[in-house]
Amino acid sequence: MRPSAGVNSLNPARGLGFQGDRRLAGPFFPVFLLLSLLLALASGACAQTDEIQVYDASISEPGVLNLTLHTNFTPDGLDTPAFPGALVPDKSWNGGFEWAYGVKPWLELGLYLPLYTVYAENRSAAINGGKIRLLFVKPHADDRTFAYGVNFEFSYNSAHWDPHTFTSEIRPIFVLHLHPWDFIVNPILDNTWEGGFRSLDFAPESRVAYHLNDKWAVAAEEYDDIGPLRNFYKSSDQSHELWATFDHYSKIEVEAGIGFGLTPGSDAVTLKLMFSRDLYHFHHASH
Repeated sequence: MRPSAGVNSLNPARGLGFQGDRRLAGPFFPVFLLLSLLLALASGACAQTDEIQVYDASISEPGVLNLTLHTNFTPDGLDTPAFPGALVPDKSWNGGFEWAYGVKPWLELGLYLPLYTVYAENRSAAINGGKIRLLFVKPHADDRTFAYGVNFEFSYNSAHWDPHTFTSEIRPIFVLHLHPWDFIVNPILDNTWEGGFRSLDFAPESRVAYHLNDKWAVAAEEYDDIGPLRNFYKSSDQSHELWATFDHYSKIEVEAGIGFGLTPGSDAVTLKLMFSRDLYHFHHASH
């Protein structure tokens, strides 16, 4: 469900000094409309979380290959599986490798492989599947007061990770930079490609960040799962988690945080840790 830090804060290639242009209006909106129509055929998904991030419309520069390592641990979580055969969230340790490549100033491609579980109470180490994504943005996001984009993600899931083999998400991205403050909203729709538009699952994410300086930021984040559009879950079954996070910007970027569940349908305590680094610049290598 849930590059990164979508997070400008997590990845300097996605957030610091990114240079873009104004050609987005041409390719961006036709693709957006086409994929939005395709997603209208979809329905809600219920997988666990391999990626806990709020996207901020920052992407890798063209020609840059970036790797982000996601690690999530739930010391106090739900003790029953979400569906027969699913992993038990309590004490589980999940994560994944996210490979990102900047194609254009307005387009980044991503591959999540492998997605894995190190430990769960009812299962040994396992591979949970893989994902591809297409992230379209208005270039030069960090230098704009208002930035936006949309991410399309397509997943292949192991049977213990999701009851549906194929799922996807559409993630609109809206960002307001009022330096040193950032306000970000991702009104996500998760789906399983069946059931129609009203079966899409509404799972919004939001982030308010304060940049202490050019090396450190602190943030409050919220991750929610409200339920399918046709009939939201009752409040006690919805998932609402409030997170405290920090970001450190350096050659290897770090984001870490702790989340607390606010409803009976949420994991009580979850930890996340992400490391991100640019691995290679193909344009520079060609010179």
